[in-house]
Amino acid sequence: MNDLTIWQQLVQQTQLRWDEVVTATSVHIQLVFFSMIIATVIAVSLGILVTRVPQLKTVVLGGTGILQTIPSLALLGFMIPIFGIGVKTAIAALFLYSLLPIMRNTYTGIKEVDPATIEAARGMGMTSAQILFRVELPLSLPTIMAGIRTAAVINVGNATLAAFIGAGGLGDFIFLGITRGIDGLILLGAIPAALLAILIESLFTLIERWSTPKGLRNV
Repeated sequence: MNDLTIWQQLVQQTQLRWDEVVTATSVHIQLVFFSMIIATVIAVSLGILVTRVPQLKTVVLGGTGILQTIPSLALLGFMIPIFGIGVKTAIAALFLYSLLPIMRNTYTGIKEVDPATIEAARGMGMTSAQILFRVELPLSLPTIMAGIRTAAVINVGNATLAAFIGAGGLGDFIFLGITRGIDGLILLGAIPAALLAILIESLFTLIERWSTPKGLRNV
């Protein structure tokens, strides 16, 4: 095995483990998907709350910012006593890492809405809830989507560490390749993860463009 070039190893491992790659990719996507769904709901809600109660800005944004400074493996370790080893711990850790970019962009997007637009809506008799859902959120949606995109792309990479706690995913091949000294196995996990990140980046870029009002588009 070690006499083969890294690309020969990759081809050989792909042929031997193709079904495993498909399964691992599916698990990887599920880890990212479920953590992002939970994070989006909670982070957007907290971002809205902070715009309504400015006193909470330091505590909420500061607290989630601190979470970003904790190394991924350490955070997974902290989650194990709570959720045990496996998928739940991986999703919990990915969820926590997703909070800051989504929450910060939600707050920024809403705060950047033109005050004159809000005043006009208020002058038309809209309630605070109507202004939020019909004016502020639609106008801030591109910024919010950018935060979700950033979190999703980061999570694709972080999800590879789920292999260290038995949660599966593409990180299994990376971990196995490191322990066995087979570079082709490492690529077998790294390449699909990178392609998945690129795919998610492209998808959210299209969604951001679609969600941006025509008058605000650059092109």
